Amino acid sequence: MTISRLRAVNGATEVLLQENKEMSQLIVISAIGTDRRGAVQDLSQAILDSGGNILESRMTRLGREFAMLVLVEGNWHALGKLEQSLQKLEHDAGLSISLKQTEKAGAAAERLPYAIDVISLDQQGIVYELSRFLASRDVDITEVSTRSYAAAHTGAPMFAVQMNVGVPASLSIAQLREDFLELSDSLNLDAIIEPIKP
Repeated sequence: MTISRLRAVNGATEVLLQENKEMSQLIVISAIGTDRRGAVQDLSQAILDSGGNILESRMTRLGREFAMLVLVEGNWHALGKLEQSLQKLEHDAGLSISLKQTEKAGAAAERLPYAIDVISLDQQGIVYELSRFLASRDVDITEVSTRSYAAAHTGAPMFAVQMNVGVPASLSIAQLREDFLELSDSLNLDAIIEPIKP
């Protein structure tokens, strides 16, 4: 093969690779089912076998159930194959699976990443009050996790919340902290808000 022909082939390959990259799609998969060993393996194998690529994932137990959220990247062919595999997995493994096409998240314009940690005696409305407080100040909640547990020595029912949020750069951090501490005091929460370090 001549050098000019090799260059032409390489050039065509680069064009095809670029086209494949541009044709890449994103889907979010949610799966819920009775907790059992191998559930995550089954789902991740279906994604791998179809040619999809896991970009992000979350998995947790909720009672006797498990729930998993996965962001998958792939071309149309891979995602079509994956959809068929997931239908079979849903039937065979007794899972409830749903898919939703999505796009890459845009850059968070002028938002500062902060973390919120809360511990308190378990009481109704904690997540609601926190989310209402943040929404009223245009603070985005990007991730939230909660859990209930018994206190080590007393056995008292406790509740913990962890949040990642995006604070508008125009918002006064000092005022936000002061208002947040007032809210925490009014609800009897042990809470902190601090910047997420890179």
